Amino acid sequence: MGIRIQELLPGTMNIDEIHTPVLLERCVELLAPALNQPGAVLVDATLGMAGHSEAFLTRFPGLTLVGLDRDLEALSIAEERLKPFRDRIHLVHTVYDGITDALDSLGIAEVQGVFFDLGVSSLQLDRVERGFSYSKDAPLDMRMDNTSDLTAEHILATYSESELRRIFHEYGEEKLAARYAKAIVEARATAPLVRSAELVAILTKVTPVVVQRTGHPAKRVFQALRIEVNQELSVLERAIPAALDAVAVHGRIVVEAYQSLEDRIVKKALARVSTSSAPAGLPIGSADAGPAVIIAATGRAAAVAVVEAELGRRVAALPR
Repeated sequence: MGIRIQELLPGTMNIDEIHTPVLLERCVELLAPALNQPGAVLVDATLGMAGHSEAFLTRFPGLTLVGLDRDLEALSIAEERLKPFRDRIHLVHTVYDGITDALDSLGIAEVQGVFFDLGVSSLQLDRVERGFSYSKDAPLDMRMDNTSDLTAEHILATYSESELRRIFHEYGEEKLAARYAKAIVEARATAPLVRSAELVAILTKVTPVVVQRTGHPAKRVFQALRIEVNQELSVLERAIPAALDAVAVHGRIVVEAYQSLEDRIVKKALARVSTSSAPAGLPIGSADAGPAVIIAATGRAAAVAVVEAELGRRVAALPR
């Protein structure tokens, strides 16, 4: 825990040209009521190259930022980008379900905002050697944290046919999961799969032409492998409740989700805490049985939670 950043990138890199944040103004708008509070602390749980965090720190001059990321290369870029705010930032090398430990290590009891921008980053996609893209040949790596052990190559070499079928179906929502798993197991019996182009060739070969016309045959398989390598969904299932627990009264949580699997997890997590445990029909519910979160509003591609002091309840908006 703490700052563990390696200088991985050339000092001549123009940080501002690397990444343009998605939905930046909408995220600022959603978090503003919380971040305008005196002494506000924001956790950017998916710091990346700090495009969002730079905007938050600029717009809210009293804000303290805790930036989390599992990618050491991203942390290096973020540290460089956020140098003008060095007195107001804490960067932590951790997966975002480690939010509680990160805050404890910094002596921070509660925060006013938590921000998640889920999925693979442009940095990871643009680094061909990291193997996230099916459009360019590279080692079958796909690790967001290159200090971890599990790689896509290892999964393809060791998982059983049924295990491969499961992750392709569950994490890629791939209709041809069984066909692809069988083809991979047959191919690896002859030679191990170590390059992304080898995997793409196998998938393409067994994909009907009519299906290929609807999209690249490797798209969903690569998504599934990336999710399995980085345990993205199980991490998210732990991270949202941890974030809710860390948010202070009148705090907010914003989540940017770009695919249905993540979207469902966020919705379910907020729905659980927005449901009263009191028996139906009671005129006045018990304070203990009342919902931790009340659904109050909606926002496209983002979820926001607001804690209301006077009610002792949290108000949340689910994505639609």
